[in-house]
Amino acid sequence: SIPIAKQLASIKALGKGSDLEKAFATVALVYNNSADPEGKLSKAETKSLLQTQFGSFTQGQENKPKYQEIISALDEELENKIDFEDFMILLVSLTLMSDLLQEIKNVKTTK
Repeated sequence: SIPIAKQLASIKALGKGSDLEKAFATVALVYNNSADPEGKLSKAETKSLLQTQFGSFTQGQENKPKYQEIISALDEELENKIDFEDFMILLVSLTLMSDLLQEIKNVKTTK
């Protein structure tokens, strides 16, 4: 398995890409590295990926009803698979409810 940083470096269009472009490319690469040949993830794989790659955003969310609803949906109907679009919606939903987002908003930038 080739490290994500090396995969990113191999994408010529991102050579001078912005931080945001590289962030989204990283998401796509992490997803693609875990997806099946059809480009989809099982719900169990999705849950595992969230735990291993998105833990800082999901930490402390376990008692929130919306988080429980999302995770419960991943535990049900395991034969259903998640495509990249649904995965991105899931990441955005979890980010919006995370405590880490507020901490990020509070970071002061120097200009």
